Amino acid sequence: MTETRTAAKIGVLVPFTNTNLEPDMEMLRPPNTTVHFQRMGGYDVDEIPGADQMAGLGASDISHDLRMISGVRPDVVLYGCTSATLTHGPSFDADLAQQIKAGSGALSLTAAGSLIAAIKALGATKVSFSSPYLGEINTQAMDFMAQNGIETVNCADVGRELGNYGQGELTPDEVYDLACQADHVDAQAIVLSCTDMRSVEAITLIEKTLDKPVVTSNQAMVFALMRALDLPKHGAVPGRLFDLQ
Repeated sequence: MTETRTAAKIGVLVPFTNTNLEPDMEMLRPPNTTVHFQRMGGYDVDEIPGADQMAGLGASDISHDLRMISGVRPDVVLYGCTSATLTHGPSFDADLAQQIKAGSGALSLTAAGSLIAAIKALGATKVSFSSPYLGEINTQAMDFMAQNGIETVNCADVGRELGNYGQGELTPDEVYDLACQADHVDAQAIVLSCTDMRSVEAITLIEKTLDKPVVTSNQAMVFALMRALDLPKHGAVPGRLFDLQ
């Protein structure tokens, strides 16, 4: 049966070099919804995406992007970069969500805020963490979670500097290996942060191997919007997180 496209219009702000958020959103989006993307600049594609670059992206002027995404009259706007607000802290993240809401007239959810909400929905207070980020951003991410009452019991670093395209070129098998390296006996969930990492495709195998729920940035944003707009999941979404829906 043909979808009606009437349940919700989902707007997404996505860094311009990100190649995986769009296919993930198409894979995860609830039935009868449409997804609309606006690409953001605010960073140098040739620089290694360290803490300074990501903080600069988070603080960049997105007024043009908000005007563009507002054209589709979205019901929700997602800020699709986790590290851009992780590097600033929870207050900045909340303020940016309010800025996006004011500029778009829609409900606003950030990747970082959604990650926290998903972890809390699972009832997890101790997690393992991994990402394609440089060490400094991982430290800031763990602090971000700590300020939200979530302890990181182990963190697996990717082990090498990845450029803006390198993050998105990690394979699902490499993401799986990162998750297994991050696992810890005390961890109640595995957190995989970055909207450009191919984590969604690895969720099912990671959960089967480690017998723990997995939370990824893109999965968490979809979970958060489903809860906020009271939307159902479709049958193929991966992850125990969606069993809570």
